[in-house]
Amino acid sequence: MTDAIRILMCAPDHYDVDYVINPWMEGNIHKSSRDRAAEQWHKLYNVIKEHTAVDLVEPAKGWPDMVFTANAGLVLGKTVVLSRFLHPERQGEEPYFKAWFEENGFTVHELPSDLPFEGAGDALFDREGRWLWAGYGFRTELDSHPLIAQWLDTEVLSLRLVDSRFYHLDTCFCPLRGGYLLYYPPAFDAYSNHLIERRVPAEKRIAIAEPDAVNFACNAVNLEDIVIMNNVSEGLKQRLADCGFTAIETPLSEFLKAGGAAKCLTLRTTEPILENVHAAVSVETRTIQMQGHLLDAGTLNRALDLIVERGGSFKVLNFNLGTERQSTSMAEVRVSAPDRHVMENIMTDLIELGAVDRPSEEKDADLEAVFAAGVAPDDFYVTTIYPTEVRINGQWVRVEQQRMDGAIAVRKTENGITAHCKLLRDLTTDEEVVVSVHGIRTVRKVDERKKQNRTEEFSFMGAGVSSERRVELVVEQIAWELRHIRDQGGKVAVTAGPVVIHTGGSQHLARLVRDGYVQALLGGNAIAVHDIEQAMMGTSLGVDMKQGVPVHGGHRHHLKTINTVRRYGSIAKTVEAGVLNRGIMYECVKNNVPFCLAGSIRDDGPLPDTEMDLLKAQNAYAELIEGADMILMLSTMLHSIGVGNMTPAGVKMVCVDINPAVVTKLSDRGSVESVGVVTDVGLFLSLLVKQLDQLTTPYAAAV
Repeated sequence: MTDAIRILMCAPDHYDVDYVINPWMEGNIHKSSRDRAAEQWHKLYNVIKEHTAVDLVEPAKGWPDMVFTANAGLVLGKTVVLSRFLHPERQGEEPYFKAWFEENGFTVHELPSDLPFEGAGDALFDREGRWLWAGYGFRTELDSHPLIAQWLDTEVLSLRLVDSRFYHLDTCFCPLRGGYLLYYPPAFDAYSNHLIERRVPAEKRIAIAEPDAVNFACNAVNLEDIVIMNNVSEGLKQRLADCGFTAIETPLSEFLKAGGAAKCLTLRTTEPILENVHAAVSVETRTIQMQGHLLDAGTLNRALDLIVERGGSFKVLNFNLGTERQSTSMAEVRVSAPDRHVMENIMTDLIELGAVDRPSEEKDADLEAVFAAGVAPDDFYVTTIYPTEVRINGQWVRVEQQRMDGAIAVRKTENGITAHCKLLRDLTTDEEVVVSVHGIRTVRKVDERKKQNRTEEFSFMGAGVSSERRVELVVEQIAWELRHIRDQGGKVAVTAGPVVIHTGGSQHLARLVRDGYVQALLGGNAIAVHDIEQAMMGTSLGVDMKQGVPVHGGHRHHLKTINTVRRYGSIAKTVEAGVLNRGIMYECVKNNVPFCLAGSIRDDGPLPDTEMDLLKAQNAYAELIEGADMILMLSTMLHSIGVGNMTPAGVKMVCVDINPAVVTKLSDRGSVESVGVVTDVGLFLSLLVKQLDQLTTPYAAAV
């Protein structure tokens, strides 16, 4: 028996499962036997008392969970951080525990009433006293960790819990003597598991399987080389023995019904103190502002969900709700993250949603020089599709040539400061690049609510995949937008794959080009080859497009087509010679519609017009879509993704494919002015042309 360790317990005189505040309580209301619970508790009490001293706190009637003294608070030396329970069902325990601590000579620190922290259930000291492991995610807020570090003068390592069954840290995590750790890795997010692995050597990590985890094997009491726990597997007992520990099992099934076991029923009031360990915590906090139709557009909910999903925590400090139909709302939110890296990931996503720093906390963007051409500094800010501004020398500078997956290159000259989105390969050593996430904001329009009235104009479809809506209705809206863009002198770019030809869509896309609805065409070698093959030989990949049957020797047609165009030197010269007299490529040549055919390793030939230099093809794509009002993406995943990545927000996008996965991938890109249509692309183009023929031209008079 050791006198160096003291344990606080509370008899189960009033214990019962009276409510549900965790998954274990579900279905167990009043199903726990008080007599059996008392018997199991006393067995645990006696086992512990054989090895160390036990103090008792008087149970209070009406608070059945007071038996779980781990949640009374967190003790180090003679200092206590009192618990602030999340659920009202347990908040009444706080004054009883506070009174006991004060009566026994402890200095008590109390967190704000709206900052949950559930004591040693969510905070466990390394058994060597080197640091404190602190959990958050279900019962404890991350913002409590800096205060705990300050009051106890200790280093705090924050771990995020992600499995609701393991709602407290002590249900899935048990530090053991000698630097060993008994834990259940799936209960934590990836960041937390990496943190655990950095601090605890592999040979000292005892990771358990789910069968032991759900028996609360980690909810154990460690007294020197003794581990007191609920029933566990023989395999786990052997692993503990191999590490020098003796497992003592004592059944606690009645308490599992409330979501607790040995550790939950105890609080260690003597923890090792190291003189060279002092307050340290990596938690970062920033306060952001968001403005717009935050509730009805779901922006605020998305932001708050994002913070939690990325491993952070939040508190809404202020929220001003717009009082009129057209009014905007404003929210001020404090965001916390366990370290700088997680905070930057969170802020990157929040910036995309329009979040900005409070004016009083605005900082200039962090800039670092490009040390080698084509190489950005570490931690460079990766651009998005949304119009962006960066703060330099106290002034907000608009970023030009906005696109996603680039870097922000800054030049300072006598004529002023400029900022541009640039691909990594285009960075030069006379530029600086924005790093981190300070001094960056996206410029979002505050959308007005539009009347959905057919006598006025359509508003473009919200982002999403139209797999269940009537295709005819979607086509009707797209046709209206196409007519509107054409009649206003706008620009539509089309990126298309060979499926357009195979499904009979060639004549319809050619018609769109001829009638002035298309101002740029982007694709690969294949769409041009198959379009020209159909125009010259009536087949596509050797299949007769009218009868739908293979033609004898037709498998050679695409090569003969390529050879013919190569003989004349280009598609345009083939048209001029009268050899090519219909089809998509013919209409592009005759109507001066520029096109780019980006080659790949799969291409036969290729056609002389196909650009086999990938970088040149990318640049040509970017030039062709510049200034586009709409982009039609027709059954070509790779080309569509490439175009999507270089297209800024505000461009209306339509992705059509029979494969829902392709459509979803493009729709997930994030543009609020895009729509996916899951259908046969040939059918889509046929319906689109028919719908255009039925439309009047409401803007013709203004042209």
